[in-house]
Amino acid sequence: MSGTQRIPVERKRRRTTRTGSVLSEDLIVSAALELVEAPGGNALTVRRLGAELGCDPSTVYRYFADVDALLLAVADRLIGDSLDGFTADEDWIASLRDFAVRVHRSVLRHPRLAAVRASRVTGGPGECRAVDTGIGILLRGGFAPAESVRLYRTFIDTVLAHAALDAAVRDLSDQQRHQQSRVWHSAQDALPAESYPNLHTVREHLPEMAGSAFPDVLELLLAQFEASRRKSGADTGP
Repeated sequence: MSGTQRIPVERKRRRTTRTGSVLSEDLIVSAALELVEAPGGNALTVRRLGAELGCDPSTVYRYFADVDALLLAVADRLIGDSLDGFTADEDWIASLRDFAVRVHRSVLRHPRLAAVRASRVTGGPGECRAVDTGIGILLRGGFAPAESVRLYRTFIDTVLAHAALDAAVRDLSDQQRHQQSRVWHSAQDALPAESYPNLHTVREHLPEMAGSAFPDVLELLLAQFEASRRKSGADTGP
């Protein structure tokens, strides 16, 4: 998957909006994010973006090749923001846990961009910083370079997949979320043992199905990483 397409610097220099503001990539990305998250659904189009910025819509193409490139830039901004204030701990497991929770929380704050963040490679500074940080934690945990890359891919794909799922649930209507949370509560008394023997056995625990699996999956993944490290005889690193 390709990253954001780069526009030559000479096409970007000091273009102003009708309000007198100097147009920039950051300004366009901020406006695009607001339109994506506008009430009523994603309202991002180049025409609306031009109106929001107070400039001719065609000017946006001097900074981004197309709307897809702009969405990748927005996603990259959010990736970078998710790690603001993050500092790796000497405990590599604790560091990975904190990293994962920050990414998951960030995706939930911006559910309409969850699919982009989960499925695309931005190639921007935010993502490069995130990948560098995550692989660095694994290297310091004692994993070899190739294994660190493999485990990081497993780690981040798992985190983003669950974040995208939880974001989709969060983006449901109040009525849909209520209905979903009540399904297994209501099913407890409607599961005859002869038809659903296993569900009948665990019926009192079924309401727990309504919550997010992310915390449990994260702990299982980290435990597997630790088991792999012990099996390989890797030391704990610095």
